[in-house]
Amino acid sequence: MRTARPRYIAVEGPIGAGKSSLAAILGEALSARVILESPDDNPFLGPFYRDRRRHAMSVQLFYLLQRYAQQGELAQGDLFSQGGVVTDYIFAKDRLFAALNLSPDEMSLYDRLYHILKPRTIAPDLVVYLQARTEVLIERIRRRGRPEEKPIRAEYVEEVARAYAEFFFGYSEAPLLIVNASDIDFVGNAAHRAELIEVIKRAPPGTSHWARQ
Repeated sequence: MRTARPRYIAVEGPIGAGKSSLAAILGEALSARVILESPDDNPFLGPFYRDRRRHAMSVQLFYLLQRYAQQGELAQGDLFSQGGVVTDYIFAKDRLFAALNLSPDEMSLYDRLYHILKPRTIAPDLVVYLQARTEVLIERIRRRGRPEEKPIRAEYVEEVARAYAEFFFGYSEAPLLIVNASDIDFVGNAAHRAELIEVIKRAPPGTSHWARQ
């Protein structure tokens, strides 16, 4: 068991898994600073969902530089503040999406920049990976009703979820807690929320799994 709770927690998972919601919940519960991705700031995201091939490189480079800038904030001492930090992404997720969406030539160029920036980022003390069935992800995307996400196809959601599963199968950069999020409601159900928070606080080193019984 851990002797102290992690200072830097990153929440991850495919589109619709609940990353931002859980990050905000953990921030409040742990009195931690919350750093969220800002999809609304990316002017290429809406066009990307309508035409992946045309806008893939633009959307990826914007996110890569945005996430790198946020990592710079962490390096300036936020991890040592009283409550620590919670993010709704890990830096490596950017390359996961790039590998899905870029052509081989674009990926070669992207990788040159990614591998320059990656060594300057900070690894989390714990990654919480939210898994969910594709139909659950699609329903959550539909329910939150973001205009830019309306063109998202079920096939793309399934493709992203599969890429996440493959990525985290061999993940070893930080302790990993894999949470089956299909049948829990940590946003609307106080009991589910409290139980998950305690599981995260007690997450052991290495890789562990949790599903609500």
